[in-house]
Amino acid sequence: MLKTTHDMMESAVPAQAPDAEARTAIIAGNGLLPQVVAEALERKGNPPFILCLKGEADESLKRYEHVTVSVVEFTRLIKALKQSGAKNVILAGGVRQRPHLSDIRLDLTTLRALPRVFRALGKGDDALLRAFIGLLESYGFRMVGAHQIVPDILAPAASVLTTTKPDKKEQHNIELAREAARLLGTLDVGQGAVAVGGRVVALEGAEGTDNMIERVRQMRDEGRIPRQGGVLVKCAKPSQDERADLPTIGIDTVANIAAAGLSGIAIEAGRTVMLSYKDTVQAADAEGLFIVTFDSPSE
Repeated sequence: MLKTTHDMMESAVPAQAPDAEARTAIIAGNGLLPQVVAEALERKGNPPFILCLKGEADESLKRYEHVTVSVVEFTRLIKALKQSGAKNVILAGGVRQRPHLSDIRLDLTTLRALPRVFRALGKGDDALLRAFIGLLESYGFRMVGAHQIVPDILAPAASVLTTTKPDKKEQHNIELAREAARLLGTLDVGQGAVAVGGRVVALEGAEGTDNMIERVRQMRDEGRIPRQGGVLVKCAKPSQDERADLPTIGIDTVANIAAAGLSGIAIEAGRTVMLSYKDTVQAADAEGLFIVTFDSPSE
């Protein structure tokens, strides 16, 4: 197994149990997940405090008590969290752009954070997330996973979730893409891969899953890969911090793979978020696609 740094050799980081009596803050990026978590907290009678990341969070989140901050505004972020009275903090949603050093404003809080940030910037996204989590924990906040608030968002145990099942050819594609995604994860690069016609044709990089699938569609249009078939596989990185950035699929993923001519999706059970589970499975059934889950590899 390729492991080139100390961070990559670390085992996966489990999430802490949330303080059930305390208020929860959500640092909200893009996508549906922040809204799902906020609504779950609201139903439990514990309305969240939202830190809307500038240029990322959906406007609908602003119906809750909130502030809008840049991901590099450390002082403002910490101050807002303290004033909110929150003890639990959840990172939910994506961030399209990594922070730029030119955006950082130097003050005591930021100077304290810079060593962590500098060490992480030259590594992968997981290292950057860990640095950010470590910074928040150093101020006494409890970092928890979105799935601890909404446990049913995680993909169920190994099974076929749809009416359509993968045939032998697609099962072989699943095995190929699964191994490619696992190796990719050891390098802290991405969480997904696509295999078509018995070979891996795309690996997820900084562009994200949707753009990777779009590349597959373009290759099809150019006649570089077979016109139909193939599978998207998503799985957590071996050293995944389960408090943030678990692999995610939803209705949009189904629509994208259908447009790309793929036959289905395979995801890691218990470590992949499925947004709008019933709707996602129904959308796959309507397109004649499969969604299957597989167990995490044994250590």
